[in-house]
Amino acid sequence: MTKEALFAHVKAAYGTEPDYPFRGESDTPVLRHAENRKWYGLVMRVPYAKFGLSRAGEADVLNLKCDPLLSGSLRREAGIFPAYHMNHYEWISVLLDGTVPDETVKELLDISFALTAPKGKRAKGPREWLVPANPKYYDIEAAFRENRVIDWKQSSAVRVGDTVYLYVAAPVSAILYRCRAVEVDIPHRYADENVRMTKRMRIEKLEEYDRGRFTFEVLKRHGVFAVRGPRSVPERLSEALKSPAGDACHGAE
Repeated sequence: MTKEALFAHVKAAYGTEPDYPFRGESDTPVLRHAENRKWYGLVMRVPYAKFGLSRAGEADVLNLKCDPLLSGSLRREAGIFPAYHMNHYEWISVLLDGTVPDETVKELLDISFALTAPKGKRAKGPREWLVPANPKYYDIEAAFRENRVIDWKQSSAVRVGDTVYLYVAAPVSAILYRCRAVEVDIPHRYADENVRMTKRMRIEKLEEYDRGRFTFEVLKRHGVFAVRGPRSVPERLSEALKSPAGDACHGAE
């Protein structure tokens, strides 16, 4: 994704345009929320050598806020690094030179936008979220067999009444549950080598999908190419998730 393509995308997706707060630095635009003026992105020109790369010259780099739980695994991917000149724990740097696929950049933008969104102001009505669950760290299927309502890590702007779709990672690699958030912003501090949590939410299972219905391959046909952290559900996928079982892939071929 080029810098120009990035600006076109954020205008269409979030209704925002780049801001230039640094006098005399036209190569350092900031992406802000209109309501609270918080940054959700920063673009810079940075020498490749600053990231330990042997390539000569500079690249456009996008700094994004990231759930600390995800940042470690993301940094193992080509073109994603600890944030240049920003908090390494909460921010990452993404090369805008084609190394990182456009869809991945968009996914990470969604995460950053959600993490920095105003807490008291949001679109009217309930929202829909796609949230990952890693069976290596927690047996979500066993939890829902025992209880219809469970507690879950909250790392986005989920509110009571929002719909939460749980994507269970490999070896399942599919959306298995449609849930409703019944309580949010419950203080809960926990950290280990796999999970870091500052608040949790309580979700109620409303529907369980067959494992073969919303697989990762199906998600890609509906515009989702990675599920690394909480993100909003694209309209095409939302329609499929609400359709009869036989129509899950309708119109997606």
